[in-house]
Amino acid sequence: MVTDHTAVNKQASALARKLKLTPKESELGKTLKQGGADNLARLKPLTGKDVDKAYIDHEVEYHQSVIDAMDKTLIPNAQNAELKDTLVKTRPAFVSHLEHAKKIQRT
Repeated sequence: MVTDHTAVNKQASALARKLKLTPKESELGKTLKQGGADNLARLKPLTGKDVDKAYIDHEVEYHQSVIDAMDKTLIPNAQNAELKDTLVKTRPAFVSHLEHAKKIQRT
């Protein structure tokens, strides 16, 4: 997952530089960041299997939220063809991560 996330971040940064964009923080971005911070706070006091369960539950929820944002907001509203193409091409990685996290969650 780390490799995929790093690659997606590099792709997004490269595209933003190419298009001479200055990313602005959106409400969606703030919500996702806050969710990550809240999750870390929930994980810190946990140990053993409790950490594993809380972590994977969050991964399922997080990846579903990202896919929903891509499907309902980002892809449909992307005006730039390269941006839209990048979003469409990276979506399968998020779906794969979600499916993997769900598989772990079931076990």
